[in-house]
Parts: sequence; structure tokens; C-alpha cells
Amino acid sequence: MRSHLDPSELGTKAYWDEAYKREITNHAEDAADQGTIWFDDSGAEEKVIDRLESLEEQGLLRKEGDDSTPASRILDLGTGNGHMIFSLREEGWMGELVGVDYSEASVQLAKQIAKQIHEDAVDDLPLRFEPWDILGEQPGSWLDSGFDAVLDKGTFDAISLSSETDAQGRRICENYRDKITPLIRSGALFIITSCNWTKEELLNWFIVPDGELQYFDEAMYPTFTFGGQKGQSVCTLIFRKR
Repeated sequence: MRSHLDPSELGTKAYWDEAYKREITNHAEDAADQGTIWFDDSGAEEKVIDRLESLEEQGLLRKEGDDSTPASRILDLGTGNGHMIFSLREEGWMGELVGVDYSEASVQLAKQIAKQIHEDAVDDLPLRFEPWDILGEQPGSWLDSGFDAVLDKGTFDAISLSSETDAQGRRICENYRDKITPLIRSGALFIITSCNWTKEELLNWFIVPDGELQYFDEAMYPTFTFGGQKGQSVCTLIFRKR
């Protein structure tokens, strides 16, 4: 089982800043061009939304709220162009949806697209985008009392490709679990999608003795067989906070 991934430029902020600046220009020239959707070829976004629907059926989430019980608050970590946020709204998730990204260019792109799709929703609840470096900054007021579901679609992958180390000389991805846990309400959910880590490796990263996260479920993708072993090119796991 691998302990770390080899560093790559995909793990650098400079790479993503440049990528999103380019996509801002492309979207300004062609409103139909909203940029890259991570894992689009595997249908991961649809898988995650399907799982959210199933979790609502189990009574763990609420698409719509009322005076006594509000709709679920959902956080999209590493929101990129905000596509997940927009898809959730289109599917009827009416609670506060927050997208954060350490690239300010990403946030600018998401807001630019939001103005095109939801003219009255930018910079106001319940739909918002905020610049935030999960490993280097404290959460803003948008954290409030935490979230009912925290989504990661490739963010841990990118962080795992960074060569940066912390003050103790550890790769910065080793701090990720401790940073996400406070974002999740007690009894609430963390849903992570990865193309770089297997199910067993993700369990090793997020399940620790006396830890707050527990394995809950997973989304299934088409499998392939290689060398007598079955596997999936993409993995989506659901964890629940104690």
C-alpha cells in the first residue's frame, strides 16, 4: 500500500491559478465554455449526487427545509468552476451551498459562471463561493456551525501531489484529515472521490484509532480486471463523523 504519491505540477497552486485564469478568459469569450469538470468521463459527479439522494431517502440529509428543520448545508472543497454547486441546485438541493478553493482565480470563474446562471444568488446565501486554503487558513464566517455534507472531488488527490512539507517535515497531505473534520457536523457526512487512491488507501488515510470519521458507504463504478485483480479507476467513499 502506498504511503504517498510522487509530486506533480498538479499539486501546485501556480498550476491551478494559471489553469483557471485561462478558463476565465475562455468563458468570457464563450459563455458556453465553463471549463473542465473533474472526472466527467467517469460520471463521478452524477454518482455523488445519486448518493446524496439516497442519503436523503435514509433521512440523513434534507433537500428542502421548513421552519423547524432547515435544508442541508453542503460544502464543496476545491470547487473549481463551481459545477458541482450548480448541479446540486439544479437537482433541488435548496440549503446553503458553499464552494471553496485556494485559487482565487477559481472563485472568480465560479462567480462569473454563477452570474450567468443565477444572477441574484452571487455573494448572498444560500449560494456562495469563497477563496480558502484549507491547509493554511482558518475557516471564514461561512463555516457557521458546520456542514451536513462535505464533498471532495479530486481535492485530496491534488494535495497529495504537492511536494510541500509542514514544519515537522511531513508532506502536507498528512494534515488534510485533521483540517476537514471540524468542517463536518456531528453525525454528518464526508464524501470523497479519488482517481489516485484506492478504497483501501483512502480508508488508511481517514480511519484512525479513536478518530472521528467512520466508514459508512461507497459508490460503485464499472470495474476492470488486470493481473487477476479487480479494480475501479475512480473511487467514491462516504464517511460519517461520530
